[in-house]
Amino acid sequence: MSEFRIKALAPETFDDFAALVERNKGMFASCWCTWFHPDCEERGQTAEGNRALKQRLVEDGIAHAALVYDGDRAVAWAEYGSPEELPEIHHRKEYLATAERLPDYRVTCILVERGFRGQGLAAVALRGAVELIAQAGGGMVEGYPHDTGGVRKKNSSFLYNGTRTMYEREGFTYDRPKGLGNCVMVREVDPSTRD
Repeated sequence: MSEFRIKALAPETFDDFAALVERNKGMFASCWCTWFHPDCEERGQTAEGNRALKQRLVEDGIAHAALVYDGDRAVAWAEYGSPEELPEIHHRKEYLATAERLPDYRVTCILVERGFRGQGLAAVALRGAVELIAQAGGGMVEGYPHDTGGVRKKNSSFLYNGTRTMYEREGFTYDRPKGLGNCVMVREVDPSTRD
């Protein structure tokens, strides 16, 4: 995997992110990965509106992700952020009823470009998000992957946040179920000592 590298989603990498999203038809239902952000008038109106919203959030520094690059091309990504940045998680009511505390960060969406699937890039993207969180000071991180019992039952395009097994391989531990077929995985991330 040494040929792949990670860059943070930022104003200077937004065009690379946009190209990845456009090659993948706007991600899930042209959401541009805005679904998990706070509800607002712009969200969910049109693909163009979602794109503009995501770009504004990136420029305002309130949208974070690890982009995985193959050469100069972004081919995968993992969205992460604080619960304030990403409050709109699936099964939220159940989640809040069973939460002892909110995490410092959430990983809410992982996407790998179709032609690059099956190469472990979802794990590379998750690892990249964890590294960027460590550089930002670390903290308790949650992810909400699909709990498939170790069996790939679904088409990978529906696994919008990877699988429990992948999270376990990346050092996360199972916390509790969330909805039908998903779960809460947690990991304490130490601050990075790298500059």
